[in-house]
Amino acid sequence: MKTLRLKPGKERSLQRRHPWIFESAIARGGADSGETVRVESHDGAFLAWAAFSPVSKIRARAWSFVETQRIDAAFLASVCARAVAARSLFDLQSDGVRLIHGEADGLPGLIVDRYGDTLVAQFLSAGVERWKAAIADALLAATGLQKLYERSDASGREREGLKPVTGWLRGEGATEITIREHGWKLSLDIATGHKTGFYLDQRDSRQRFAELAQHRRFRRVLNCFCYTGGFTVAALAGLRAAGAVEGAELVSVDSSQPALERARAHLALNGFGGEGSGVKAEFLDANVNTVLREFIEQGRTFDAIVLDPPKFAPTAAHAERAARAYKDINRLALKLLEPGGVLLTFSCSGGISADLFHKIVASAGIDAQVDGYISERLGAAPDHPMTIEFPEGEYLKGLVVVRKPA
Repeated sequence: MKTLRLKPGKERSLQRRHPWIFESAIARGGADSGETVRVESHDGAFLAWAAFSPVSKIRARAWSFVETQRIDAAFLASVCARAVAARSLFDLQSDGVRLIHGEADGLPGLIVDRYGDTLVAQFLSAGVERWKAAIADALLAATGLQKLYERSDASGREREGLKPVTGWLRGEGATEITIREHGWKLSLDIATGHKTGFYLDQRDSRQRFAELAQHRRFRRVLNCFCYTGGFTVAALAGLRAAGAVEGAELVSVDSSQPALERARAHLALNGFGGEGSGVKAEFLDANVNTVLREFIEQGRTFDAIVLDPPKFAPTAAHAERAARAYKDINRLALKLLEPGGVLLTFSCSGGISADLFHKIVASAGIDAQVDGYISERLGAAPDHPMTIEFPEGEYLKGLVVVRKPA
């Protein structure tokens, strides 16, 4: 077994069961891509079994901190089965579920989502890439399913020295799928959709928006970076529950025409489309910043606004530039918000902490001369867990800001 020997003082994070070993912490040792290595402290004490990555700054990712553990197909099968079984602990009102959430589930670099009877997996690290066949078998055994599609086309593979791979890994079938979420339906294409096909992490935030719409009976809603319109559907579902759909105006903005076409189809799928529905729905293929500025010039205002932008800061190195971008869109949105109105604003950037995001939104409010209450903090749905040992798992941060009445 090949061995990594760490520099003095670099063993502390592993002793706290943090799974990452950075290049700068290693005194000597190496292995082939994805190969299991024994990780030792500077004095030779066992620390972990880990998968080696020759090119990544995260040079190794821990599989286990138990010295007697054997890293083989049986080990991977047990970890997969445990992660799948753990999802029954949560009340997940959907048949679209995150089953494996990387390091949080003991499988660093592996993402697996279930959409109905189909699994979609991303193998984003050298270790899970090396064990791909065994993991695929383990996933089907743990779920009882027969179809597994691979979407290993995220940028993280490049940092591991891996090329993008997509296509059916086990079985085959249609890539167009419709899932149930809370009281509505949403469709996706696992071959072309963002991430593994959809943003399952926002499931509970969409439900919360529906509850707010039902309680507050929003008349004008603006959904920015709307993608395929999940928050738009949620708002309408809430208004329908309140008997307040008639006359509602909803504007959904995104820079992807195909996404907007699916968003429009989602309204029809949930019974909100067509003449006589009572809903005025507008879909704008445009830059969000440009649209926000135009709406301010036009004097338009909204009762509820959603800001769910893409990842502006993938790492902490991008945080300063990303902070400016987050501040700008929040400043503009707050100016468009009616007194008493509700802003749901999010950051999915790992390089932006929850504390920093709060400060960004506060600064945006000062510049917009808008004061507000932070009534709630939102995060990823519970099937996207953050663990005690791996706080980096908390990537999605959200705030519910209520503009103070005039």
